[in-house]
Amino acid sequence: MSDEKYLQFVANYEDWVAVKKLKITDVTDPLVVAEFLAGLTVSVDMKIEQNLGKTVDLKKLDAAINGLGFGKGDVARALEEINTRKISAVINEITELEKFQKNEQKELIGFCKAYATRRALKACGLNVDYSGVEIPALKRLKKSKG
Repeated sequence: MSDEKYLQFVANYEDWVAVKKLKITDVTDPLVVAEFLAGLTVSVDMKIEQNLGKTVDLKKLDAAINGLGFGKGDVARALEEINTRKISAVINEITELEKFQKNEQKELIGFCKAYATRRALKACGLNVDYSGVEIPALKRLKKSKG
């Protein structure tokens, strides 16, 4: 068995074809590993949101969040608002689909709450993931997807 250390991710799903590899040696800078993982995380997060949007109507949730008019400095209000009945009602509406059992609906609610939190905090100008970090590899990823 080889002592070679590496990180590897392979995706071949619909329009997402990705092969990301990083060989790790004794001299590999931990920042390089962090950059690799950040790029992977951003790519995976985008696919989570795309697939969630194929499952539930995220446009309704986006409209509800946008209707709250968050801007810079509204972080506390955003955290309060995304846990209100207004947002919960939209999440319940888009997840209460007959094709899903109760446990699946509960899972979808969790995904939608995480999505709503990310959207609301981003609207406030808050970095909630690694996509805002100035990493050359992430810039290329954003340009190719943007």
